[in-house]
Amino acid sequence: MPSSPMPTDRLSTVDEHVERILDALVPLPPYDQPLLESLGLPVCEDVSAPMDLPSFDNSAMDGYAVYFDDVASASTDHPVHLPVVGEMAAGQTRMLALSPGTTVRIMTGAPVPQGADSVVPVEWTDGGVANVRITRAPTRGQHVRYRGEDVRTGDVLLEDGTILGPRQLGLLASVGRAQVAARPRPRVVIMSTGSELREPGTGLGHDSIYDANSYMLAAAARSAGAIAYRVGIVSDDPQEFSDALSDQLVRADLVVTSGGVSKGQYDVVKEVLTELGTVSFGEVAMQPGKPQGFGFVGEDDTPILTLPGNPVSSYVSFEVFVVPAIRRMMGRLPYRRPLVRALLGQGLSSAPGRRQFVRARFGIDGKGAHVQPVGGHGSHLVGDLSDANALIEVPEDVTSLSPGDQVQVLVLDRDF
Repeated sequence: MPSSPMPTDRLSTVDEHVERILDALVPLPPYDQPLLESLGLPVCEDVSAPMDLPSFDNSAMDGYAVYFDDVASASTDHPVHLPVVGEMAAGQTRMLALSPGTTVRIMTGAPVPQGADSVVPVEWTDGGVANVRITRAPTRGQHVRYRGEDVRTGDVLLEDGTILGPRQLGLLASVGRAQVAARPRPRVVIMSTGSELREPGTGLGHDSIYDANSYMLAAAARSAGAIAYRVGIVSDDPQEFSDALSDQLVRADLVVTSGGVSKGQYDVVKEVLTELGTVSFGEVAMQPGKPQGFGFVGEDDTPILTLPGNPVSSYVSFEVFVVPAIRRMMGRLPYRRPLVRALLGQGLSSAPGRRQFVRARFGIDGKGAHVQPVGGHGSHLVGDLSDANALIEVPEDVTSLSPGDQVQVLVLDRDF
């Protein structure tokens, strides 16, 4: 399943590259999954109720099950006295039948005895065990949860495509479903390349840096709903990269690399994958994140997205291109993170012909949504990236913005 080639005579637009990725990917096939494993995934079936909820008439209060006519006149001045002929607790299998002129002590959730039609809360009584004094009358049927009043057998509980959150999983469990058909979380393998990289916690030479990208991108993949596998550092040796990639394909639904995709002599990712002929490399009209690659590798045509190595470029590229890919494979709509409008706190400039993604702080107060750029434009400034919670998206044809202008903002770290 080779990808459509990226244009070589001009820069692709951001939207073109996103659509190229989305058009080439398909959602992963669904299968029955345990309820908790399906949290956050779209259900891939219409789920109908196999039973009524509640499945039997039960008490909504601790109190006394009664015939309404026996207690209709009860008041503080004229209490009603009834003999207590039994007790019903939740989970009790023995069913009782109630005769007129008697009552049964009942606990919340317990089956209402046959013949009873109302429940008197214990607070309206003296709490008697053998006999009870009732000083207030319920309305007929009060404090009884009737069979099927919530859900009827055959009702559609969840429609195909519904996102399975805690409330939906609780509903499925309440009707006895232990599994549900859902698409699996994509298994995303994250690979960082570069002979200069070192593992955090180890010694650092004068010409080396710690590998931040693989941790950042693996965390981002997990936040997007995927299962992330972080691979150890891969050097700039072509054979080492080729072997490492081949080893990882067995557990990958998607591979994401960072680094090695520019025009340098040691850009190993581009060198190795270009020879395969199934991965296209090109430049996207964006800042940061200009060099990009996409295609398929291995016998199973595993999709691969190759991102630039500078941390900010890598992270922005992940948000713009990889997050939609993950959501496409999960079948979660929308694929792209929605933009919101906000007032710009300070002016900024942008290169013509490129869509710029500016690190920023987004907030909402009594005056509405506002956003403030954070730090400089450098694609190595991870301190500024950490301080940002949003990206201002500046269109290709806009070269400057003034304080108070309305801008489009991609808000990070929240579900959509």
